[in-house]
Amino acid sequence: MMGLAMVALAAGSNSAWADLRLCNKTESKVGVAIGYKDKEGWVTEGWWNIGSNSCETLFPGALVSRYYYIYAVDYDQLGEWGGRAFMCTRDKEFTIRGIEDCVARGYERTGFFEIDTGEQSSWTVQLTEPVQQGTGGR
Repeated sequence: MMGLAMVALAAGSNSAWADLRLCNKTESKVGVAIGYKDKEGWVTEGWWNIGSNSCETLFPGALVSRYYYIYAVDYDQLGEWGGRAFMCTRDKEFTIRGIEDCVARGYERTGFFEIDTGEQSSWTVQLTEPVQQGTGGR
């Protein structure tokens, strides 16, 4: 799978709603997995299928952690948004406890990117297309 440039913009919100939301600002359908630490330890969950130019709530209610981890795959362009925080995933819908020994436990080891919510109660992540040459980007 070829990698897309990871362009994830996060913006805090002080609105009355407290959620972790992800907005897909691309022209493709994307699949999203999330990782976080709760009272019992690390958890990864997936998949949310988010249509082009739409948003979805990944974690409803007040956020339980300062740091969240996101992995997304572009179904149409076959790219991905990932990082260096490795957690467990699988191809089908999942909730996985623990991030160690993924392969030995029958899961895939996948690199997620970190979102620092700054301890806000609500946060929105935006996945965007990679910057095209000639548009002022690098």
